Amino acid sequence: MSFEPDAILDRRRLRRNLSLWRIAALVALTGVVTMIAVGLTGLPFGRDHISRLEVLGIIVDDEDRDQAIRELADDTRTKALIVSIDSPGGTTSGSEGLYLALREVARKKPVVAVMGTVAASGGYITAIGADHIIARGNTITGSIGVLMQNTEFSELLKKVGVGIELITSGPLKGKPSPFEPIDEKGRAAIQTLIDDSYQWFVGLVAERRNLSPERARELADGRVYSGRLALDAKLIDQIGGLPEARVWLEKEKEVSGKLPVQLLEYGDDTTLPGLWMESLFLGWAEKSLNLKRLTLDGLVSLWHP
Repeated sequence: MSFEPDAILDRRRLRRNLSLWRIAALVALTGVVTMIAVGLTGLPFGRDHISRLEVLGIIVDDEDRDQAIRELADDTRTKALIVSIDSPGGTTSGSEGLYLALREVARKKPVVAVMGTVAASGGYITAIGADHIIARGNTITGSIGVLMQNTEFSELLKKVGVGIELITSGPLKGKPSPFEPIDEKGRAAIQTLIDDSYQWFVGLVAERRNLSPERARELADGRVYSGRLALDAKLIDQIGGLPEARVWLEKEKEVSGKLPVQLLEYGDDTTLPGLWMESLFLGWAEKSLNLKRLTLDGLVSLWHP
């Protein structure tokens, strides 16, 4: 079977054009993937860096967060971790999980905490997970303690003619309850729970800040401190911010000040659209309605005026 010379040339030209388009498409796809990756991390692949964790708002249990932190311990590209804290605390259990994850990293590489406007109660538990704590002079910190709150409105229910019948397996089951005043046995049981967690918190402060148990207990009466007062009380190490944290890492831990800082991201919504939507809606909702405060159950290590 024979072909005209012009037809053969056209076929060859078409094949060349298709090959060029395939190559161009592959290069474009590679470029898009690279841009997305670099845009999300702010760093080229495989480059040494300092990781930065932001702890903002109410602290709750978050396994995605804790796992992302723990993975830094074995990440050879991460040379240090800076923990930026602007939080009044949250659940005692959530703060404990965050603290333990930070200590896993600190066993293998330097961790420094930088306090913002507030780093109190559970926010302070987070801070003492670091090897070095830096705060502004007017940072609000401290509030070392544990509490449990319960709203009781049995008298209101009586006035509106509503009765609650509660059947339990034991006299302390369901204590405290919003439907009846707490009795002495119930109050004593709750107080034992509070005291146990408080002793854990105080022991943590004494251990991490190299204080005697007696001195730690003196400081742990629930009061808040400015950064300057916290420095005098040895609850923090230095007045400053992020630049001072980088200087400390370089001088004390030999972590180069020229290394870029990469924000640690975790969870499902780490794509750009997901982060944008969360910032637009959830950020507004939390500030306007304080949603996380409404969902805090159990023991709470939280400061708020």
